[in-house]
This record gives sequence, structure tokens and C-alpha cells, in this order.
Amino acid sequence: MLLLVGLGNPGREYAGNRHNIGFMAIDALAREHGFSPFRARFQGRVAEGSIAGEKAILLKPETYMNDSGRAVAEAVRFHKMSLGQIVVFHDELDLAPGKLRVKVGGGDAGHNGLRSITSHMTRDYRRVRLGIGHPGDKSLVHSYVLNDFGKGERAWVETLCDAIARNASLLVAGDDAGFQNRVHLAMAAAGFGEVKPLGG
Repeated sequence: MLLLVGLGNPGREYAGNRHNIGFMAIDALAREHGFSPFRARFQGRVAEGSIAGEKAILLKPETYMNDSGRAVAEAVRFHKMSLGQIVVFHDELDLAPGKLRVKVGGGDAGHNGLRSITSHMTRDYRRVRLGIGHPGDKSLVHSYVLNDFGKGERAWVETLCDAIARNASLLVAGDDAGFQNRVHLAMAAAGFGEVKPLGG
């Protein structure tokens, strides 16, 4: 069993924010793989189903970004999961828009959602880093992540989330390098980047 967590803020006013791309990826997974409707549980919204025969739980914490770890910890305790069963999808300022990287552990890079999860779980969980780019000035970061994706950005966001959902079987199988390569190739095929296979 896997716990696939998307980070974001609850509420309609945040739905299109760059900070909410983790929620968007989770919604795409639910659609592509026919998960149950989302329902309130573990201080969040939860859907259940399977990907490539592996049982999975999708979780969108509703504790707001800064307290995401509370919802994750509750789900992990209930299902008696290990850190290796947790995958967190989140926005990443240090990656170009539309780029994706998978990593285990590491720092939280100032991301309050990751910091909260790490405080509850330690840092050795898998992260799927979804590039949103950087506004160029640290003082602009807060407003940048809490603003909606622009009209010109929505096509690559949708393509990225769809590619994640279609290739999730590789992620579930633990083939992180294969997963990120497939997503990279899908983005390139759609005109969002040059094709260069990525390493693990």
C-alpha cells in the first residue's frame, strides 16, 4: 500500500495557485485510475483505489500547507505505514516550470509543507518535486506561490499532471528514474522542453 500525498491549501480561493500543484497532481491520479470519490478523513480529503495492482490512498491535507504533517501522520499511524510507503507531491521553486524530479529525503528548501511533514515523520520519505520556477527575487516568493497559474502556464500544468497520472505505475513500482524520464519525454512531446533523458 502507498500513501500518495498532494500538498496545497484547501478552499476555492487557493485552487488555482502555484502552491497547489500537488493537489492538481493528486486529482489527475484519481481521474486516471478510477479512485473512489474524495471524502473527509485524516484531517484531509481521501480517495482509495489502486495503481497497477498496488493499493493506494490519495490524500489532500486540509490543515493548510503549514500543518500538512498532521494529516499525513494521522493517515500513517492509522494504516501502520513505513516512510517508504509515503510519496509527497509538491511545488518546487528551484526547478524550471514543468520539470519533475523524484528524490528521497534531503532538506525542505524553505517549503513549509515539507517542513511540517518532516517534523512529524523525519525526512526520509519520497518527494515528487514539481517545478514551478522562481520569481527571481526572494521577497516575491510568497505572492508568487499564492497566485494562480497564468493562462499561458495552464497547458503545461495540465500536461504535467496528466503525464504523472499516466506513468504512475512506474512510481508505484519504485522505478523513480523511469518515471521521471517518461514524464520528461511526455512534456517534450507536447512541446514543453527538449528531450534529454534524466538520470536517477
